[in-house]
Parts: sequence; C-alpha cells; structure tokens
Amino acid sequence: MANLPFLQAQAEGLAPVGDQKALADLRPWQTAQALAPLAVTAEESEYAREAVRLADHEVEQAFDSALRKANSEAQHRVLTGDALALSSKVDNLEQVVAQDQALVASLTSKSPSLATGAKSGSPSAGAGDDLEVAKAQFGLDSDDLADAERDLNRVSGDDRAQIQSELAAHQAAMNKYNSQSGGNSQVAVVSARQHGTLASRVKAWFDQRDRSQLIEQALRQAQAEIPALTAEHNKLEGAADSAATAATTGEGRLTGIQQKRDQRQLLSIFDDRIATEQQLATVYSKWSTQVALQHRIVLHLMMQSLALIALILICMILSDALVQRLLAHPSLDWKRMQTLRTVLEFGVQALGVLLILFVLFGPPHQLTTVLGLATAGLTIALQDFILAFLGWFVLMGKNGVRIGDWVEINGVGGEVTEIGLIYTTLLETGSLEDKGHPTGRRITFINGYAIKGPYFNFSTSGQWMWDEITVPVSASSNTQTVVEQIQKAVEQETAENARVAEQEWKRGIRGDGLSRFSAAPVVNLRPAGSAIDVEVRYVTRASERFDLRNRLNQQFIDLIHEPASPQAGTSSAAENS
Repeated sequence: MANLPFLQAQAEGLAPVGDQKALADLRPWQTAQALAPLAVTAEESEYAREAVRLADHEVEQAFDSALRKANSEAQHRVLTGDALALSSKVDNLEQVVAQDQALVASLTSKSPSLATGAKSGSPSAGAGDDLEVAKAQFGLDSDDLADAERDLNRVSGDDRAQIQSELAAHQAAMNKYNSQSGGNSQVAVVSARQHGTLASRVKAWFDQRDRSQLIEQALRQAQAEIPALTAEHNKLEGAADSAATAATTGEGRLTGIQQKRDQRQLLSIFDDRIATEQQLATVYSKWSTQVALQHRIVLHLMMQSLALIALILICMILSDALVQRLLAHPSLDWKRMQTLRTVLEFGVQALGVLLILFVLFGPPHQLTTVLGLATAGLTIALQDFILAFLGWFVLMGKNGVRIGDWVEINGVGGEVTEIGLIYTTLLETGSLEDKGHPTGRRITFINGYAIKGPYFNFSTSGQWMWDEITVPVSASSNTQTVVEQIQKAVEQETAENARVAEQEWKRGIRGDGLSRFSAAPVVNLRPAGSAIDVEVRYVTRASERFDLRNRLNQQFIDLIHEPASPQAGTSSAAENS
C-alpha cells in the first residue's frame, strides 16, 4: 500500500492525479478500491463493498464541500487586471453567443419553407445556406467563450470547473467498479476447504498476513483522517462565529447571514465526513478481525497437515520395524530374507514419501497426462522385464521348454531346472561335445530370449543332431575290408534313427523341399601319414548321443581287434586311438 501512487504524496491531504493535484481528497476511495479485489471470502467481500460505499460517499461529500467553497470564494472575489479584462470578454462573448443562438432558432423555424424553395429552384434557395453559416458561427463563438472562461478561471483561481470534471471522473470510475464487481466468494469455513494441501495452506497463510497488514494500514489512514477533518471543522466553525458577530446591520447583516448559512452547510458536510470516516475505520477494523480469524483457521489446517505427515512418518517407522521382525524367522534363507527385506523396506519408504508428497502438494491436476508419461517411462525402464513376462507365455507354448529339457541358450547348454515368470534356470553341462557332464554351475537367463533370439531344445520331437567319430586305420591290403565293416556296423546301429529322422523331417516341411536329404550315415576316408582316418558321420538324438557313441566305439574296437594276422598293425593303431 505504501508504494501506491495515491499514498506517496501526503502533503496537505491531497493526492496527485496526473500532473495536477486533486481538489478533493480521493484517497479513501482509492484505498478501498485497491483493497476490494483482495477479498477472498464472502465475509471479506461484504466488508469490501461496505468500505467502497462509505469511501465513495465520503469522497462525494469532499467534492460537495470543495464546490461550495469555490462558489463562496467566487462570489466574494474582486477582479483586477487581467482577470477583470477576461471577465469583460466573457460577458461580451456570452451576449454574442446568445445572439447566435437566437439567429439559429429563427432560421430553424423557417427551414420548411427554405427546403421547399430549394426544391423549386427559386432565389430563396440560397437562404438555406444562412442556417449552416449561423450554426458554424454559433459553434465558433461557443468555443471562444469556453476558452475565455477557462482562462478566467485560471487567472482568477476559480476551481469550480476542475472540481466538476474530477467529480464526473470519479462517478464514472464508481459506475465501472459496480459493473465489474461480483459476488461468487464463499464463506470463510467453506473457502478454507479449498486449501487441501500444505503448500496451498502455507501460501494462504502468508497471503492473509500480507492482506492483514494492508487492511491495518488502511485502518490507520482512516483513523488519521478523523482528527484532520475535526480540526478543519473546528477552524471553519470559529470563522463562522466571527463573521456572524462582525456584520450586524443593513446589507452587511444580510451578507453575513448568507455566509453563515453557507458555512453551516459546510459544517454539516464536515460532520457527515467525520462520521463516514469513523464508520469506514469500523469496517476496516471488522475486516481485519475477520482476516485474523481466517488466519487462525488456516494455521489450524497447517497443523493438521503437519500432524498427518508426522503420522505417516511414524507409520513408516513402525512398518519398517514390523518387516524386520517378520523376516527374522530362522527358517528362511539368508539371501532371500535380505532381498525380501530390502524390497519391503523400499516399498514402505516409497509409499510413505508418496503420501507425504500428496499431503504437501496434492494429487496432480493433469492426472491422465502424468499417468501416461509415467507409464511410458516405466515401459522404457522395464522393457526387459516386460519382454521376459511375455516370453514366459512363449516358453509355455508348444515350441517352448520344460523342466528337464536339454537346451542351448545364447551359446550355453544345460538342463532346465526352473522356469519362472521372469527367469529360466539351467544346470550347465558345457558344450555339445561335453553334454552329460554337468559343470556344477547354475545359470539364470531372463525369459526375453524366447522373443529376442533363438534357443535350441534337444529334448523335443524333431530335434536331431549329426555326430562324428574318427577311427585311424593302418594302411594295408585289407584296409578296404575294415572300412566296409565299419560302415556296415554304423548302418545297422543307426538305421532306426535315420528312418525316424527322415520321417520327422518330411512331416515338419510343407511340400517336398527336403525330400532329397537323407539321414543315412556317411563314411569318408582321409590320409593321415602312414595311416588312414575313417570319418563316420551319423544322425542321433541329443539325449542318446553318448550311449550310441560308446556302442559304436566298442564295435569299432572289436572289428579292429579281430585275430587275423594281416590286421595286427591295424589293431595296434586302433588301440592307441
């Protein structure tokens, strides 16, 4: 309030208006008008409207007293010099304007006949221009009269015209305020419910404190106006009593009675202004009391919010203690207990922080937007877990895996020991060449591999593999016979597997695209120094691979170790292999 322009100048009780000083004290109205928009409750709005009404009445009374003073001074003012010359000029211009007005009225009364003559083209048609000339001259003389009156008022110190102008401006401002003011505010108790969060309550508390200071300043201003108006009233009353005793006879007595009547009217106006300022101070005092009451209401709500936050913190501490007590059971695995404790403690703390944020700031206004952004962020952050969850459904399907299957995932082979919603656990058995010999390591894969990459299952129908055995045979005359016996032994041992493999391959392919492929064993010879390496390739199931390999190796050894002498060297080489 101290920074408002109309309160910065306090000299002689006059406030600046533009580059001039207002002849009536407008500060009561300006203060009430500035405070009125700050009312937030129905009670405050009622006090604000009452303050504006009283301030408007006090300002209008100030204009009335100023106008009466100006009229009294004008009646007793003696003009000299430039003022006297301007007064004579004004009198002459008033006579000229009266003559112009009479001429315009005379020509206007003849306007129907002038209009008829103009249509008939008679010489009287030119007389119609006289009316326009008379109107123009009347306007010009009127402007000269107005300019002369302003000059006379300025030179003689007559403020009546300026007072009338300021009064009209004030009435226009009051009408504009009345048209814009509304009554949609709620009572204090209901209005306080709008502050549902601690942040809004703290803000309302500070706003109320600032508003209380402004109202107190307006109250002090209204209280300061009362002694000032009283002093001016007493001064005017003393002057009126002196003038009444000075003039006792003749014309002076009549003039004194008129002056005394005017002064008594001014005294009555000052009495009304003093009473109005007292009422205005009372309204500001009640308004300040109402704001103090609302201040206590909001402070009570702030204490409730702080108590709720304290309750949430206590619940968090108790919940944390309860989690630790429940997880102190000795039958639980230590690692799982620590993991579960961490998850539960984090969940309790996150929930507590979220509740405290709701108490502080409330739920977000754009809830759908916040949920959308949060969902998008969680989708990006948890995309691996989402894919793992979806991959679990794939693994549960026809082409998935089961516990006990031999699989290869991302180059790691092993036996499936556990299939969860997120993870698949293998007991590692090494590479395909070492399958059947566990390494003792448990390997866990997130189930997203079922969607993002290939995996191999050697335990389901249709999963076959080619195995290979190399048998070194010494070069001799019966080498070809040994090779033929080896090939015959492989064909007999793998005939059933080859037949079943070919049938499953054909059932798994639409059309005859793979009909040219055969599952029959293949024997290749490769020179190796003084011996010959016999490479045998055949089809087998992954689960039967080592059993079949052992049986074939036993047959190869028996063939090589036959008692024929020409094959002694060959038998010796086979034993070394």
